[in-house]
Amino acid sequence: MWIYLLILFLLIIGLTAFTVFTLVVTNRHVGKALSGKGIGEHRLGDYSRWLQNYVINAENWDEIKNCLVDVNLCQHLTANKGEEFFIHNLSLIQSGCCQPPAYCGFQSQNATYWIVPKTGPAVPHQDCKTWSNVQKELCFDCESCKTAVLNNIKKDWRFIAIINSIILVIVIIVYSIGCCALKSNSSSGYQKYRGPA
Repeated sequence: MWIYLLILFLLIIGLTAFTVFTLVVTNRHVGKALSGKGIGEHRLGDYSRWLQNYVINAENWDEIKNCLVDVNLCQHLTANKGEEFFIHNLSLIQSGCCQPPAYCGFQSQNATYWIVPKTGPAVPHQDCKTWSNVQKELCFDCESCKTAVLNNIKKDWRFIAIINSIILVIVIIVYSIGCCALKSNSSSGYQKYRGPA
């Protein structure tokens, strides 16, 4: 019984630590304190430094970018022409990775082919310079794409934190019942039968 309670106690500590870590890393206020890096709705500074350092660092970002290219994230958008493209609701990742940010002022030829105005981008932002009409590049290295991926991770981790919290409550209840049973057994005054003397 002691081993069972010890394992439950360690599980409670582990779940609590992971849940707190997840909430701190995805906390909106941690990122807002660092915000101001970016333009419009795409701000890397809105996310915690941990997410920025460990998710979108060069090594990890190359793997993520390759996955996005391999799953043809932007491929089905190329079939849509003109007005039809704008009618479709794009996911944040498609919007951030498959087209240049709206603030660049590029002119759309189709879903993934955009022309820079003769006067240049409307805003001198790095994403406007990073955009490429090459299908394997598009805006996959843009801050807007990285922000969209971070936003997706943040949502998923928030969901995991909620599930962890529910599991944590259940484990605490089971642990409490186990502690009560152990205490009840030891204080009931019954002595173990040892056989005839």
